[in-house]
Amino acid sequence: MGMNILLLGEYSNVHATLAEGLRARGHRVTVASNGDFWKNYRRDIDLARPEGRWGGLRLMARVARWMPRWAGYDVVQFINPMFLELRAERIAPVFERLRRKNRHVVLGAFGMDYYWVKTCCNDRPLRYSDFNIGDTLRNDADALRERRDWLGTAKQRLNERMAEACDGIVTGLYEYDVCYHAAWPQKTHYIPYPVDIPYPVEPYHGGPLRLFIGINEARSAYKGTDIMLDAARRVAARHPQEVELRVARSVPFAEYEQMMNTSHVVLDQLYSYTPAMNGLLAMSKGLVCVGGGEPECYDILGETSLRPIVNVQPSRDSVEQALEQLVGRPELVSRLQAESIAFIRRHHATDVVARRYEQFYEGL
Repeated sequence: MGMNILLLGEYSNVHATLAEGLRARGHRVTVASNGDFWKNYRRDIDLARPEGRWGGLRLMARVARWMPRWAGYDVVQFINPMFLELRAERIAPVFERLRRKNRHVVLGAFGMDYYWVKTCCNDRPLRYSDFNIGDTLRNDADALRERRDWLGTAKQRLNERMAEACDGIVTGLYEYDVCYHAAWPQKTHYIPYPVDIPYPVEPYHGGPLRLFIGINEARSAYKGTDIMLDAARRVAARHPQEVELRVARSVPFAEYEQMMNTSHVVLDQLYSYTPAMNGLLAMSKGLVCVGGGEPECYDILGETSLRPIVNVQPSRDSVEQALEQLVGRPELVSRLQAESIAFIRRHHATDVVARRYEQFYEGL
């Protein structure tokens, strides 16, 4: 018999995609989320916060109406401690009730939270991250805001309580696994992000090499896309006949994906050890990912042969050098394209990841 599973919250299509894989394996899955804000991903229950002055109260009323039906699940998984668009103080009692009324609760470590901020700022096990370069803390506006938001606040207390009370913690990237494993080694379990396998883009056989970068204007400096864009512009300026640069600036996901589908190389995640969902989606289509591809990324997956990611260090020069290696080398680009698809199929395909989640849930 299949399990009855509630996935609460969304981050870059992780829960919506996971739900598809789990349903294909015979489980009953409900996704309740806000669709990850403007990205508007699929969900069964809409938990988007209404606009206006009373949006929070209206969302709380909606959650209250659903609470009696959010009971008796085998597993409830939270995408993040802030799985609702409410203050942490409002979320805490929702979590406590869900913990009491359901068999198992699982905390997802897929993005910004207290353990990520605290570990990167204080313990610094990573050579670089969103918050540090070596022993130096980053002081851009976004990093400072997140530190103020998560350290010594109600969000920290909520995150600590959920980590303590949950039955398991699932991490989606090597970096998050490092942070949570240090605090909760018995509970923490790494499972890669799930990615649908689409039709691949046309292999590159020469002509203009189309570089693609997505810019979230509000977080460009924090994510390093400002540096990556500068490097790409320099390379494109040196090779006007050989390189075409495409930039998507805070566009809806459908438009973003359409631009991606006609590109060859994606630039993503300057300060990451590993590609996140955007990079993984691009790789699944056959784009070459220039970004985070450190040895640890492959080690945690047990991958010993495929090396499709063009790894860069967090500097403009490193990104420029990486891009220069691809210009005028269609045989290298086409090989990395094929390896990217093979990598996603081996480690991130929805059915592969759903099977790992199934085993994890059953082990609870």
